[in-house]
Amino acid sequence: MRNVVLFIAMSLDGYIADGNGRVDWLMGQDEDAETADSYMDFVKTIDTVIMGWKTYHQVTTELSPGEWVYENLQSYVITHRACPSADNITFTSADPCSLVEKLKAKEGRDIWICGGADIVRQLMEQNLIDVYRISVIPTILGGGIRLFPHCGKEIKLRLAAVSSSNGITELIYQKNVEANAKKPLT
Repeated sequence: MRNVVLFIAMSLDGYIADGNGRVDWLMGQDEDAETADSYMDFVKTIDTVIMGWKTYHQVTTELSPGEWVYENLQSYVITHRACPSADNITFTSADPCSLVEKLKAKEGRDIWICGGADIVRQLMEQNLIDVYRISVIPTILGGGIRLFPHCGKEIKLRLAAVSSSNGITELIYQKNVEANAKKPLT
């Protein structure tokens, strides 16, 4: 069965974007040092990416204008805007949890939750994220968009791996199925 993977970076104090929604602080402690790139290995394990409108807009206007960087992936952008879908980009107003459950039941590689704190919150509330791959950036923002907004319940995780390069620490946690089964999900 496909895993749902949150692969994302956050500041040391838990933010995925600053107060203006910008992510230009996503770098290691030494700009001239080489930083390990776990993304290249990660992207080989997925074939689907899900994001919200703000993440999509940031990718297409700031991070990679003129080139869709996820062209080899089936992309779903959750939005209430009426946008025409393209070959591998589907704009949908579907409930994120229903979409993930539908996609997870299909054959394929893992599903990447790329962004949108609200999407992450909804998936956490339904305990639908199987793997949390979080790169902690050596920056304290002091405010902005939190990665983990209040989801209303405890979710037990099991540490699977830790790596560090240029001050960036990547933490990989898997859902602790056994521990979560003991607690009723509300």
